[in-house]
Amino acid sequence: MQIHQLSVNYQAEQDRLLLRVNSTSGEEMRLWLTRRLMVSLWPMLTRLQTEQLLRSEPAGAALDGTDEELRRMLTEFRKEEFLQKADFETPYQDQSTHPLGADPLLVTDIDAAPLPSGRLRLAFNERAAASGGDKPRGFQVEMDQRLMQGMMHLLEQALARAQWREPFSTPTAPAAESVEPDFGFERPRYLN
Repeated sequence: MQIHQLSVNYQAEQDRLLLRVNSTSGEEMRLWLTRRLMVSLWPMLTRLQTEQLLRSEPAGAALDGTDEELRRMLTEFRKEEFLQKADFETPYQDQSTHPLGADPLLVTDIDAAPLPSGRLRLAFNERAAASGGDKPRGFQVEMDQRLMQGMMHLLEQALARAQWREPFSTPTAPAAESVEPDFGFERPRYLN
């Protein structure tokens, strides 16, 4: 599949991300990404993206043993470089052909593999129980660095809108000092 456009939107009523991929041949794949999936997917994609960017550097092999801060800075520089050249202004074009069906694929697992060509293969899979059918659905794509960076940027924006990047924590009120009134006698203590 030759990818033409990507779109990632947070659907509040579903509490899911809708990833849409349309091809140069006029097909559209629709995928639901859940928060549970993104918790494990995001770190993996970030790591693979960093490795992909560093491998493409002319001094790629020499970067393996370098300082982590230097690697991070170089990766951020390359990401910004890709984003400056990306087209996020052209509206997404809906396609009428849906090879996986009109209902989005509920992604239950993703297989990712870096390829010798420098591209990244992503296989999106849905278990049969999730689709309500007899057999599982799925498809795979290969992404170059430019496309991978674009998808990561769109995912990051959708994660921010969904507020999924925020940690689950209960706000705590500042602890009030425990002040016991002084009635001039010792308070009784109970040992059992």
